[in-house]
Amino acid sequence: MAAIQTKSLTKRFGDVVAVRDLTFTVEEGEVFGFLGPNGAGKSTTINMLLDFMRPSGGTATVLGRDAQRESRLIRDRIGILPEGYDLYGRLSGLEHLEFAIDAKDADDDPAALIDRVGLSAEDADRKVGGYSKGMTQRLALASALVGDPDLLILDEPSSGLDPHGMAEMREIIRGEAERGTAVFFSSHILSEVEAVCDRVGIMNEGELVAENTVEGLREVAGAGSQLLLDVERVPSGLDLTSIAGVSGVAVEDSTLRVSFTDPGAKARVVKRVDAAASITDIESEEASLEELFASYTTDDEPADGATEAPPEVSA
Repeated sequence: MAAIQTKSLTKRFGDVVAVRDLTFTVEEGEVFGFLGPNGAGKSTTINMLLDFMRPSGGTATVLGRDAQRESRLIRDRIGILPEGYDLYGRLSGLEHLEFAIDAKDADDDPAALIDRVGLSAEDADRKVGGYSKGMTQRLALASALVGDPDLLILDEPSSGLDPHGMAEMREIIRGEAERGTAVFFSSHILSEVEAVCDRVGIMNEGELVAENTVEGLREVAGAGSQLLLDVERVPSGLDLTSIAGVSGVAVEDSTLRVSFTDPGAKARVVKRVDAAASITDIESEEASLEELFASYTTDDEPADGATEAPPEVSA
């Protein structure tokens, strides 16, 4: 059973189409990153999944149930961390969690949840009106984890967290996925998405323009890996572009920057350069998710094959 499945999901506001014919699937135990520039339709999509907003067309199911007709049953089985989570300043962190546990009729230990998200017992007893943004985000995540949800929907989960907190967030997300929980989250911190996601979907102007693994996006976008070879002296007449899988070569002082369509060609490049010059250093680079995101959300983004599944790799 898919954790989330949409088919031709559409939302119109008068003449404006905020989401158009959106079709995608998030599997059980999968971490799915949902990306897009402001106004791309991400929040509208999440609101339709949670039945905060009704679609103009198409369908959405969450945990096998209709997102509109069975929303109450769905909410008992999901955890939500919304962007801009509001707290009651006069209540303590512990009181917030006790309220969330009662609301779900769950039997979680609030102290264990506090510890799980990196807050202390002293933090739990404090009034949340004095919490920092990072502490607020941790408490919001603890509330989302109440009831051992089958699906987590997280909107900007790393907002306000320091690098240590971001690392803890990644660990919690991966741990939930390993337990079989599906995680669907939207974030502007693309390095975080790249570090934790199994697949990503990229929205632009209301449409899903890409859905793949990060490596699959690189292949479809033609944003392959690069090899930086430092040499004592760049040899004249060195021909690397004739090697199958090499897409380009640039010389920067004593560094050869070689781009690839096939990473398997790297060994052949190193062998040919080593035969002609003395290599002093080798560094490999991959196109970052930031670069891929830009390629899919600007005028020159790839239009064909963006949602293809990654190619199979034989053993």
